[in-house]
Amino acid sequence: MRAATLGPQARKDALSRMSEQELDVLVVGGGVVGAGVALDAVTRGLSTGLVEGQDWAAGTSSRATKLIHGGLRYLEMLDFALVREAIKERGLLHQRLAPHLVKPVPILYPLQHRGWERVYVGAGIALYDAMAVTSGHGSGLPLHRHLSRRHALRIAPGLKKEGLVGAIQFYDAQVEDARLVTTVIRTAASYGALMANRARVSSFLRADGRIVGAVVTDTEDGTSYEIRARRVVNATGVWTDDIQSLIEEHPQFNIKASKGVHLMVPKDRIRSDTGMILRTEKSVLFVLPWGRHWIVGTTDTPWTLDKADPAASQADIDYVLDHVNTVLANPLTREDVESVYVGLRPLIAAASEATSKLSREHAVTQPAPGLVVVAGGKFTTYRVMAKDAVDEAVRDFPDRKVPESCTEEVPLAGADGYRALLNTSQLLSEQNGLHAVWVEHLINRYGSVGQELLALIREDRSLGEPLAAAPGYLRAEVVYAVTDESARHLDDVLVRRTRISIETFDRGKKSAREVAELMAPLLGWDETETDKEIQTYVDGVNAELEAERQPDDDTADGIRTHAPDIVPMR
Repeated sequence: MRAATLGPQARKDALSRMSEQELDVLVVGGGVVGAGVALDAVTRGLSTGLVEGQDWAAGTSSRATKLIHGGLRYLEMLDFALVREAIKERGLLHQRLAPHLVKPVPILYPLQHRGWERVYVGAGIALYDAMAVTSGHGSGLPLHRHLSRRHALRIAPGLKKEGLVGAIQFYDAQVEDARLVTTVIRTAASYGALMANRARVSSFLRADGRIVGAVVTDTEDGTSYEIRARRVVNATGVWTDDIQSLIEEHPQFNIKASKGVHLMVPKDRIRSDTGMILRTEKSVLFVLPWGRHWIVGTTDTPWTLDKADPAASQADIDYVLDHVNTVLANPLTREDVESVYVGLRPLIAAASEATSKLSREHAVTQPAPGLVVVAGGKFTTYRVMAKDAVDEAVRDFPDRKVPESCTEEVPLAGADGYRALLNTSQLLSEQNGLHAVWVEHLINRYGSVGQELLALIREDRSLGEPLAAAPGYLRAEVVYAVTDESARHLDDVLVRRTRISIETFDRGKKSAREVAELMAPLLGWDETETDKEIQTYVDGVNAELEAERQPDDDTADGIRTHAPDIVPMR
């Protein structure tokens, strides 16, 4: 099935069509869970709409550690059910649903104590692998292996020799999180779901004591729509309580946000052929390969300030550097940090517990007739969360019996034909006059949908050129983000459709002009609007950099939230 085209006109049409009918399900929230709910609902034959107040994956779903994993630390907590569920989902995503987006990543666990540590950790990782093998879907990933000190230093020569007694290497899976969300959105749309980003819920509609829809404002032009639905699903992550406050009902649970700070450093600053996992006194720290970079993180601290743009402080950055440097022969410094990104985990609140101890399992409730809330959980288990939310929404659905979820069998856009297409990359290179490296780049980011970008390049050869200040991306990817993936603003492209904002030392400022000028004719921007988009983005980056020089959360947040938001000019 061809991926749905979600360009500027499709977005306006979706809002109009949603307001002209009664939907079966209206989903509020365009992160990975909301996208999953829309896909689950529409593939059960339910008329479905989704609205997102910002951009797809603008919150937590674009700021994760980029892992699709079972959660090894939860095994230590004896949370076998959560680990088993996540491992099953990892296998499904890697092998069937999204093989073009979910790829294996090797992870090394350095051992620093003789005897007991190898037995203890080895037993846990062996159980982790065994659960994958017996999950019913397998994992498609290599099994773990024990390494001697010499072998560990051979594959990770950047490790400190002092204190290292050996290692265990295992595999998990990695994903470009924001791209997966956009892909789920487009897959749902291809089955008939109506999707609109930059469309914010301002209130709920009530009738006879039930929630029967929502008032939605198009933040681009201020138009208001009344969208009626038999069921509304609140899937807004860390904003769950904010949306719940609109119905003035006592919530059945609260969401506590936990801040996770990640650093990006150049690949040559850590000599290793494998990722790593390290223990800290509060959580675990990952060092993960990411193209020509490493992701180093994360932290786990309570956050009660701005949710839209959580800020990293000097203390956060120092914490990550101090902990990773305990195992590196050549310590990282602030000058090595290319960028910093911050995500908020939506944890189900429990009284008097630190955020690192709160449940990562999800909850589904119906706080008012007609309204379902889904919250908590892990990125990896988004499909299960979505299934459970739709099950609750249709539990007492009138008039008809709704089929069971079938999303275990629904590949995401680009999955079908991905491996065969990758095998023909050399032939596609010759046919399209594009270097095979770029063909493989497009197939590995878009799967079989990458052929649509090759068609753009055939029509306009200039789109086959890399961006001048971000040569890891083609100009065609910017155009495609607008014409097919709902990108409305400069940060949509620099932060989420590509990852230029975290993969360059200038954080995308040097690419802003070229990208904006590619977007402008597609979105009808004049010179003034184009300049405003650029200035807004640059001001945001500068505020982010200044926040990172502040000593604590309060001062960092004060700086970061003073940056101007995007204010549409029409």
